Formats: sequence, structure tokens, C-alpha cells
Amino acid sequence: MIEHQLTLLQLNDTHAYLEPHPEVFWEKDGPTFRTAGGFARIAGLVNQIRQETDGNLLLLDCGDTLHGTAVAQKTMGGAMVSILNALGIEAMTAHWDFAFGPERLRELVIQLNYPLLAINCYEDGNNNRPFEGSVMIAKGDLLVGIIGCAATILDKTMPPSFSAGIHFTLGKSELQEEIRSLRDQGADLVVVISHLGLPQDIRLASETAGIDVLLSGHTHNRLRSPIRENGALIIQSGVHGSFLGRLDLWKDDHGVSGYSYRLYEIGEDCPADPRVARLVEEAVAPFRAELGRVVGSTTVPLYRGEMLSSSMDTLLLEAIRGVTGAELAFSNGWRYGAPILPGPVTKGDLYSIVPMNPEVMTVTLTGAELRDMLEENIERTFSCDPYGQMGGYLKRCLGLTCYIKLENPPGRRIQDCWIGNRHLDTSDMFQAAFVTVQGVPERFGRNRTGTGISAHEAIERLLAERTPYIPSNEVPFRLV
Repeated sequence: MIEHQLTLLQLNDTHAYLEPHPEVFWEKDGPTFRTAGGFARIAGLVNQIRQETDGNLLLLDCGDTLHGTAVAQKTMGGAMVSILNALGIEAMTAHWDFAFGPERLRELVIQLNYPLLAINCYEDGNNNRPFEGSVMIAKGDLLVGIIGCAATILDKTMPPSFSAGIHFTLGKSELQEEIRSLRDQGADLVVVISHLGLPQDIRLASETAGIDVLLSGHTHNRLRSPIRENGALIIQSGVHGSFLGRLDLWKDDHGVSGYSYRLYEIGEDCPADPRVARLVEEAVAPFRAELGRVVGSTTVPLYRGEMLSSSMDTLLLEAIRGVTGAELAFSNGWRYGAPILPGPVTKGDLYSIVPMNPEVMTVTLTGAELRDMLEENIERTFSCDPYGQMGGYLKRCLGLTCYIKLENPPGRRIQDCWIGNRHLDTSDMFQAAFVTVQGVPERFGRNRTGTGISAHEAIERLLAERTPYIPSNEVPFRLV
């Protein structure tokens, strides 16, 4: 029986972090920080593995690639193209890559030398797919069918501009049909690249026959070993380009006969590729002086990565509450954003906190609306049905204290809620500051008003008054 070998390399959720940056690592005594990532180092490691495998590998990207840092934002993803092409990626899927609108994403995809796959994305009105659903690639003696599933939440919880003229399904029915088609075309292996998130991907694999490997994105898990579900090997490889997943496969006539796996940390020992280093410098250089401007300082590390609250969002919330005088403040439970270490805070750091720099808004909420909004967010974060999970971490809040029981059924998790020193009454009215519809969805509240102040401007004002910055010790959610 002939045995074939193939190496799969996974990138996911790099969020356009072109250069090495601080990353949070969870150690025995709590969070610690060290420098990781950088596309030149990623390229150097990929090149090294290519040499080890005689080029018998596929580098695949699970999305959240073209958006997330200042350089990507200022060029609407354009600065990423030459760098991504230099890596030798074979296919990708998408999520925040739609942040500049579907038309801009199409423009960028045309410039990439590999396809964006989204089997679950359709044009409104005609149900045509604006992007390919799958691709077949020959590697050595193997034909590999690759299917892409984009983030299904793009038209459900994200700003409407992300999905203008298009809509998204879960991809479950399309996926099974496409697997059959690829097998009929002679695919020896079927690989799914997904941005649904690990819980949904495990559920999807359990309900879908014929997946050999599922590369998962969106939820930023650092898996140290693959998950096996219904015959599929599932991996996910962190965030911010701080990690690279490697899955070596052995295939015989009966399927995958063996595998080995390694999650690489993209640390200082990774060799930097000179060509990609030059491309990164060319992309960043026009903005380096602007982004290096110091706007304040912090006494504590500002980071995300914890479920109930984050010091990075506390700064944002204090800033937007400060410029509005609102009683409450809300932002989304974003997971991405590289840490900011104690010391100077630069203009570039503000893009790590909130890259799109939206206008600060205010809205009037009743107590009933506030409770409903929070219950919805809790359910979308912790739904027992993975397909119901449509958020990041819990919504970031300031000005309230909620005691919650996660084991309770949907709509019944909040045990008690306080606004400042007042017990929440459903008939009370509150003014809240927020950024983007992910902070306060449009169906909640009234009297939505723009302030004319951007999120970055609000943060700069706060840091001008409170430097070095010490965050509030408010904890909005407490588990009981």
C-alpha cells in the first residue's frame, strides 16, 4: 500500500499585524508578555519548512487578514497584498476582510495570486456566489480539495456596510454537497478552511461526512493538539500572527493513516525573510512617524484575552464616557488587538484598541432594553448551541454591575444588575455612550446622536488628563 505525505500550514486571525509586537501568554501565575509575530518571521519559518518538505506543503489562511492595524486601515487593505503574495499562500477565507465593503474586497482579491473561498456567501437577489466556494490543488501525488467557509455573522451582527448586497449562510448544506463534488473529481483529501469559530467548526464537522482536515479560525484558540471529530482533524492557531500551525499528514488508500502536529510560536528565534522584511518596511514606512507619536502612557499592560473584562477596553470605555458625560458606556467584546505594555502609548497603539476609529455616539436606553441587550449578548457568547454563538467575549461595559449565572437558560442569566449605586429598574432611562452598532445594536434605544468626536480623539483627551493611565477597577460582570 502506497503512503503519501503532505504538510499543511495554518495562519488565522493575523489581523494585519505586519511587525513583531507584544503578545499575551498565559503562565502558571497569570498573564505574561513577550514579543511575537511579524510577517517577515512568518515567511522565514514557512520557507524553512518548505525546504524540509521539498515544497510538499500547503499554506492556508483562515481570514481576518486584511484589517486590524493602522497600515491596513489607512490603505483599505492594499498594503497587505504584496506581502501576502510573497508568503505563497494557496487559499484563504474571510471575516473582517469585508470591513471595507464587499466591492473593495473583490478589488483586493483580484490582486492576490490565490483565491478567497466562501462557499456560504451569496449576492442578494440572484444568489450567485461572488467568490469561489472551493479549489482543487495538486501537491505531489495528491489532489487536495479546499473549501472555504466565511464568517456567517457578517450580515447578522457586524456593521451593515460589511455585507452590502450580499448575505451569508452557515454553509452546512453547501459543504456536504461540495465535498461530494470534489470527491467525484478525484480529490484524495478534503480540507475545509473556516472562520466560523472552534465551537461551530466542531459541531459542523460532527454533522458533515468526508472532511479530512478542518482549519478553524475566529475564536483565537491556541490548540496544542488536534481535535478529532467525525474523522476530521481540527486545528486552530492563535491570533495576531503570533503562531503558525503545522499538520503533517500521511495518506494511504483508506484515508489519513497518521499525522503529527506542532504549534509554532513566532518568536525571536524564527528566521526573518529579507524580501518580506523589505516589503513590510515599504508598507509601514509612510506611516511610521505619525503612528509613533506618543499620546500618553500607561502604568499597566492594556490587553484583551479575558472573558469578563479587559484593561484595553476599560481605557476605551472611560474615554467615550468622559467625552459624553453618559452614565453608561459600551463597546463590543472584540478579541483582537495586540497588548500595549506599560510605558508610552502611541498613536499606532490606538489602532490596536479600535482600528476603525469610529465616531463616539450616545443613545437613550430603558432599563428593560438594557437588560434585553445584555441577555442577548450573553446568549450569543455562551449559547449551548454552538450555531447560536455570534459574538466575541462578553460586551465591554462601564457603569454597571451584573451578577450572572451562565448555566441558566437564555434570557434568564442575569440575577441582578446595578447602575452605579442604583438597582436596575426596567422603567428607568439611561444615557449610554458607545462605538459602532456592535456596542449598542440599532434595535435598542432611541435618540441616537453623534458627538463628532472619534474614538481615538476621546482616548487622546483622556490620556492628556490622566497620564500615566491607571484603569478603573470596575468589573461589570460577576459570575455567581
